[in-house]
Amino acid sequence: MSGSVVALAPWIAAQRTSLLAQRGHAWLLQGPSGLGQYALGLELVRAWLCDTPTEQGACGHCGSCHAIDVRTHADLCVLMPEVQMMALGWPLSEKAQADIDDKKRKPSREIRVEAMRDAVEFSQRTSARGKGKAVLVYPAEQMNHVTANALLKTLEEPPGDVRFVLASEAAHQLLPTIRSRCLGHTMVWPPEADMLAWLQAQGIARDAATSFLRAAGGRPEDALALAQSGRSPQAWSALPQAVARGDVTALGDWAPAQVIDALQKLCHDLLAASVGAAPRYFAQADLPKTPPLGALTRWSRALSKAARTADHPFNGGLMLEALVAQARNTLHSKQ
Repeated sequence: MSGSVVALAPWIAAQRTSLLAQRGHAWLLQGPSGLGQYALGLELVRAWLCDTPTEQGACGHCGSCHAIDVRTHADLCVLMPEVQMMALGWPLSEKAQADIDDKKRKPSREIRVEAMRDAVEFSQRTSARGKGKAVLVYPAEQMNHVTANALLKTLEEPPGDVRFVLASEAAHQLLPTIRSRCLGHTMVWPPEADMLAWLQAQGIARDAATSFLRAAGGRPEDALALAQSGRSPQAWSALPQAVARGDVTALGDWAPAQVIDALQKLCHDLLAASVGAAPRYFAQADLPKTPPLGALTRWSRALSKAARTADHPFNGGLMLEALVAQARNTLHSKQ
């Protein structure tokens, strides 16, 4: 299994128990990122396929649970962009892996039509272990229209023993017809005390957990990812003033998408401050003097535009310098 084992958050366990008590062949788990859609989706399919499930979910010890742990379950089909499958330790199809190994193409950032066709064919096969089959789609909004329509046909007329979990961080982008074929579940946003306790249980000091949770906008899984990325809470707190000085080194080892995300969070907090609202991602004391609203609005639009090309910048170093210069100019703007 990819990465270190993370204890299942209590709010995910509670949602799992609630959903398992309900009947339905297709669930749509929806809500903003960082609330555990993937973790909950995987818990549901583990329970559905488990040899000895309980009301609280899978047993964790049977052949089925082990097969999911080592990513080899014959009755589970996982549909994700290839970059995410690789990050989470799920194997690609032999052809897809060969194409990537031979440098014929890069791993996809959306769910490929070929993978969906394989999933449709999988759903029509007989269950290998006799407990039915499951299809997990995450993040579901990464299907294009062709892929989504291929899934829709199977959702409309599902084979008898297959169940679906679609986990999404932008459910509004899904086809209305797909949303209407699923039972919807909106992810629970847990109390801050519960999130901090869970982060501390992962070995993160309380002060750091508080800082990372703020940096993640109160989203616990995003906070954990920040903590595990090697970033320090002090570096996050110092970021606004560093950007105001035009210090590129404060963001030097970040990917372009991460840089833009951090600058968008800073811009958000300054926009909030300009109308008297509390900041969300940084402590008030860490923010520079608020520039005029017009300058912030222009910066926000420019960052949104930059985000669309963040995954394939023409030159990462030049892009970083340009972004920091743009931020510095905005923070010192008089109009």
